[in-house]
Amino acid sequence: MKFLTMTLAFHTPHPLTGEVKPVSERFREVVDSAVLAEELGFDGFAFGERHERPFLSSSPPVVLSHIAARTSRIRLFTAVTTLSLLDPVRAFEDYSTLDHLSGGRLDLMIGKGNGSAQAELFHVTEQDQWDRNREGYELFRRLWREDRVTWSGRFRPPLNDAEVLPRPLQRPIRVWHGSATSKESVELAARYGDPLFSANVTNPVEPYAELVRHYRERWEHHGHDPADALVGAGSAGYYSAPKSQDAIETYRPIFDARLRLFAGRGLDPVFHSLEDAVERSSILVGSPQQIIDKVHRYHDRLGHEVMHLPAEADGLTGAQHRASLELFQSDIAPVLRKEIPSRPLSQGGIS
Repeated sequence: MKFLTMTLAFHTPHPLTGEVKPVSERFREVVDSAVLAEELGFDGFAFGERHERPFLSSSPPVVLSHIAARTSRIRLFTAVTTLSLLDPVRAFEDYSTLDHLSGGRLDLMIGKGNGSAQAELFHVTEQDQWDRNREGYELFRRLWREDRVTWSGRFRPPLNDAEVLPRPLQRPIRVWHGSATSKESVELAARYGDPLFSANVTNPVEPYAELVRHYRERWEHHGHDPADALVGAGSAGYYSAPKSQDAIETYRPIFDARLRLFAGRGLDPVFHSLEDAVERSSILVGSPQQIIDKVHRYHDRLGHEVMHLPAEADGLTGAQHRASLELFQSDIAPVLRKEIPSRPLSQGGIS
């Protein structure tokens, strides 16, 4: 199994102290979390794309380029690149440039994105967002593979024998398709023989397992070898300590603060206590063996080879967060790497 850390760069009050950090400090924390992930031996670092409060992740190419300059080995993921909002040509230029600056360490994850603000900013509607995502990806995919492209579609001007520069370092680059519950993303991934990354965060495992099952069915329908299907999955939180009681005691105030936040916004949480979340959600809180056992239970349902953990402290102190990630790499990851085989993250001969 391979392991990423991931952030959407939330800019919210600290769940316990209420402190709101300056924007520039939050960006420094994001970059430092990527440097830490590389130091501790994680396989990848993922940075999301959102265009509304409370996120600071509207410009992944800029942030990941800075991280590329501060790191040398870790693979850099987008999570996700919202192609339904972007000009595929401009997105290709940005990410092809980043591919070179990172030495071929870029992995892309695409999706339509979420949130009402992005529709207002980019004039994308619920009626056309999936068509935009599909059409954008079809052009985006060709740009990575063809030196000159002739193309026409609904949502951008046509191209006639167009050369788009720079040509990428990785040819082809791997593109994952991020999905929460949408079969549209699954269909696009299966049609083109691309890997799927299940969000696996908000709900119990059942809807995500159903989506992965549908992906594998559609994968075979489109004529691909079942053995080549590749799945990743997220997690709703992580904290481990040598004793499970200590892990629960430390994480409980953070989870309870999250419940209060939901209540303040008039939302009914899916999981009503930390114990409920540990039992039924993808959150990983407990001793190393408990977390190993839980990842296996999810793997039995999803068959995933890659998973992500939170890159940032999420209410923990910096020392607690680092100690927990160190424990993951010393006591959890080696067991899961051995017991759940996985294929390399890189493509195109670049390790």
